[in-house]
Amino acid sequence: MLKHNLHPPFDIIRVGYVDLGVTDLGYAREFYGDLLGYHIEEETAESLYCRGMEERHHHSLILSKNDRPQVNRLAFKVRSEEDLDKAEAFFAGKGLPTAWATRLAQGRTLHTRDPFGVPLEFYYEMNFVEDILQQYPLYHGGRIQRIDHLNLFHHDVNAAAAFYGGELGFQVTEATVEDINEANSNLWAVWMHRKGGVHDIAFTNGKGPRLHHIGVWVPAVSDILNFCDLLATSGHMEAFERGPGRHGISNAFFLYIRDRDGHRTELFAADYLTVDPDLPPRLWDLRDPQRQTLWGQAAPRSWFELGSLFDGVTLSNSDLASQPIIAPE
Repeated sequence: MLKHNLHPPFDIIRVGYVDLGVTDLGYAREFYGDLLGYHIEEETAESLYCRGMEERHHHSLILSKNDRPQVNRLAFKVRSEEDLDKAEAFFAGKGLPTAWATRLAQGRTLHTRDPFGVPLEFYYEMNFVEDILQQYPLYHGGRIQRIDHLNLFHHDVNAAAAFYGGELGFQVTEATVEDINEANSNLWAVWMHRKGGVHDIAFTNGKGPRLHHIGVWVPAVSDILNFCDLLATSGHMEAFERGPGRHGISNAFFLYIRDRDGHRTELFAADYLTVDPDLPPRLWDLRDPQRQTLWGQAAPRSWFELGSLFDGVTLSNSDLASQPIIAPE
């Protein structure tokens, strides 16, 4: 199993936010703010800046008006201003594009791409805003607390894990392999962290790279169940995709929903601590149905096929031919 780089060229703290391109800002405000429960921190003619109830930074999700649905950027917070300069030198040294960008409510911001074309952003400083953690009258919908992780379809999970783990210092916590009895079995999926949870980023085999979902942390399992009742009775039944249930991988309780643009969000609670640098990863065989859902239910076909496109990225098909377990239609 891949060893992560204990001394990466620059220090990533955690996933920071996602900039999503959406086709209807009015609908996005209703879905993500009124229904899902994000706090809308600021609104412009072209964008909504959203955060969870415990987050003190200005945003963890940007919803940007666009002609078509897409993912504009995946953003990560680094430890210091110096780490931004180190990040620029690292990506430039690999021949990858780098540019300094101006962002609302942020300090210096680096734009680049990973070796697979995924548009990335790194920042250190973001404006602090009002503490609303205990302003419980503002809680509604899914009662979102914070961004937790990103999950990507990837055509080469082995290469993605080698770059993000072997070079950028993300630590593998769990992995699905084609054959658990084979020492050098291909990775089908991998979960990797920086902040001490199960993952800040994950890669799942498939046509890619594409964004599979944004994972948001909610306070309790009961909040997910209550949100299911809200979805079922508020005219948004079409948003249901998968769950509620408990993953084998991560042990987390989950619900997956999709907006009208096809962007997928996971409501997520109850994973486990992973801060030890020598913590051994949990390995799962691709044929084990409990890795997807501990209770054994298979995921729907859409789960393996539908994802959000990155701006400017050419998709590639995976060379892996293993067939995941798909729920009957």
